[in-house]
Amino acid sequence: MDGLVEATLFNLLLFLAFIAVLGLTVMVVAVYATTVPNPDLHRYESEKYFTDSKKESGRSEFPSISDPPSVDLTVVVPAYNEQERLPVMMDEAMEYLEERQKTNRSFSYEVIVVDDGSSDKTTPTALKYSEKYGTDKVRVLTLEKNRGKGGAVRLGMLSGRGRQLLFADADGASKFSHVEKLEAELKKINTEENLVVVCGSRAHLEKESVAQRSLFRTFLMYGFHFLVWFLCVRGVKDTQCGFKLLTRPAAELLFRNLHVNRWAFDVDLLYLAQYFRIPIGEVAITWHEIEGTKMVPVWSWLQMGRDLFLIRLRYMLGLWKISSKTS
Repeated sequence: MDGLVEATLFNLLLFLAFIAVLGLTVMVVAVYATTVPNPDLHRYESEKYFTDSKKESGRSEFPSISDPPSVDLTVVVPAYNEQERLPVMMDEAMEYLEERQKTNRSFSYEVIVVDDGSSDKTTPTALKYSEKYGTDKVRVLTLEKNRGKGGAVRLGMLSGRGRQLLFADADGASKFSHVEKLEAELKKINTEENLVVVCGSRAHLEKESVAQRSLFRTFLMYGFHFLVWFLCVRGVKDTQCGFKLLTRPAAELLFRNLHVNRWAFDVDLLYLAQYFRIPIGEVAITWHEIEGTKMVPVWSWLQMGRDLFLIRLRYMLGLWKISSKTS
């Protein structure tokens, strides 16, 4: 009888080991099969241009981030179905930028709104600001199809003219004038190579946000923070805040290597920054939650958790290539 039990247990353990090996094999094969070694930087023909009423053709070609800078600050605003929230953000940003230019006439800027394949009137809404302020100050990049927030930010950054480049969410949750705090931090830690990333941070607001969340959502949030720390990025308290400032060389190097197009693209960006030993600053900013978020509770967290494992695994296995070349 004892022999029969031992044989049964042995067969059970053997079966479980087989299932584990099979599952691991399937996962590795799936990772290899779905991996693109290098970032997809392809643009449709229409994505190479912005509307320009001054030109006879009605459009002008976007420059490249590889070109010398010609303005002080580029602001990239990724927008997906944001016809309702975008005007609030743009009004605040343009009021600040215009006032700053009046105070300091040598200051120059541009805002690039990237319509990420919206089905609403995001592009016409953004174009009203181009008409009001001119295409030298506001340009609209309309993507043929939805690429995800990371893909939209990347294409906007690679089209920028700024010495410094900021990306800011279209919902206006971050106080735009706090870009000055990020600029001050960037100036403080700048290097000879001019490679710096500065993150706006909501970490100081975490206690308040925990008090307003359910226990389950709080658990998911802390679980995500742990995975970010354990797998990818250490030393940054808030990787996900959509308010980050980069020097031009840093933006070119990082966004040409970026692989993640969806919610976890910030982690990919900061993982690459730490890989290249680029200094990362973090500054507390004023932030308030805005209704209409595109994130789906629980599901978006699970997607980001999956992406964290893939970021670590694919870079570790050399499936995602990292290049130090910038053009």
